[in-house]
Amino acid sequence: MIFETIKLSTDARGVAQLVLARSVKHNAMSEQMLDDLLAAAHHIANDPAIRVVVLSAEGKSFCAGGDLAWMRAQMDMDPKTRSAQAGKLAYMLQALDTLPQPLIGRIHANAFGGGVGLASVCDIAIGVEGALMGLTETRLGLIPATIGPYVVARMGSANARRVFMSGRRFDAHEAQTLGLLAKVVAPDALDDAIEAEVTPYLSCAPGAVADAKALVRALSTPIDAQTIEHTIEALAQRWESPESLEGISAFFEKRAPTWAEQE
Repeated sequence: MIFETIKLSTDARGVAQLVLARSVKHNAMSEQMLDDLLAAAHHIANDPAIRVVVLSAEGKSFCAGGDLAWMRAQMDMDPKTRSAQAGKLAYMLQALDTLPQPLIGRIHANAFGGGVGLASVCDIAIGVEGALMGLTETRLGLIPATIGPYVVARMGSANARRVFMSGRRFDAHEAQTLGLLAKVVAPDALDDAIEAEVTPYLSCAPGAVADAKALVRALSTPIDAQTIEHTIEALAQRWESPESLEGISAFFEKRAPTWAEQE
């Protein structure tokens, strides 16, 4: 399949490479990228030849979060349209989270906001030393809503409380202690670490792997349609707040928002 913002390929072993390919924008999520990732997830889920998926990215960043132009456009949308946009991210993450194949995250660089959400839907995510991560939405007067169920499921509520509200950045080693990353390796060891996660699956029955993954979901707190719609509504309401207008305006005007400590 050919996509505008991502790349998808599969090798002879059945290992698919799902690659974010907006490096010039630090792989920030645009509406087109959300559509592309959703279509790719549906394709992967229905391709029995794919046994393992590696999620990675090109360029200097893994994912910078939401695309600035997309965010600016949302400021002028009516609430219904804005909710539909939030739903695009929510249901794309659900599609990746529920893939029957194992999803391995190759976090080669910084990941913020939605990038943390992508790492959270991976069955295992491996990051590199020096990478920074963060849930920076509250700096803009917004909340990490539609990524929230997956972030909390990955970290647990106690760990999520450490970083979910403060907007602070944290390094890869702290991300590992939070449960977001399973391993942290040197950049030149990343590909070997990913291959070490991929290889065991190639000795397993694909159907059994899929059923085992589904069983884990069934035994966990469900992220169902009601939960997803709740996060969409929460984000839509936050977009209507004076704080979000101030935060996003301040960001584009390159100034501190009114609530920020003045230097």
